[in-house]
Amino acid sequence: MVTELSQVMPIPAGLQAPGTKDAAFSPVMRVSELGPGAMQRVSAGDLDVLILRTSCGLIAIDDRCPHMAAPLSVGRLEGCEVQCPLHQGRFDLVSGDTVRFPTTGGLDADGGYHATWSPPGGPPKPEPSDDKARARALTRVRRLRYYRLRVQGDDIEVAIPG
Repeated sequence: MVTELSQVMPIPAGLQAPGTKDAAFSPVMRVSELGPGAMQRVSAGDLDVLILRTSCGLIAIDDRCPHMAAPLSVGRLEGCEVQCPLHQGRFDLVSGDTVRFPTTGGLDADGGYHATWSPPGGPPKPEPSDDKARARALTRVRRLRYYRLRVQGDDIEVAIPG
């Protein structure tokens, strides 16, 4: 059972959710309710936070994909990466970086374009020229947003902005 603060993953530089620096911690669930390799969505008011128990430790992030806001809680957790269920974008929970761009392609956080994803070993998919394809190409894939998390006994607590 994770009970030590050393097993809480640090937040990558610059990716802490706004309003959480001085926010009070609130209990959101028990450690015993979250098995290894599991993730659970918790809601606090209008905010949905995803608690993950990864092979790298416990972490709390927005429960929305930084591409088009699909709930990551219905995606997949593998090691220290989470995959979006909508366009299969993969995100590194240690760094907050995009590991695999969504299948639709788009702009990274720095404005660099990434083409439509093609299966490994297959021919590249052609870039369609319709309005929907142009809109997808301009959709920015942001970085993950993290919440401060701590463990107190068997309680997982998250800093929820007020």
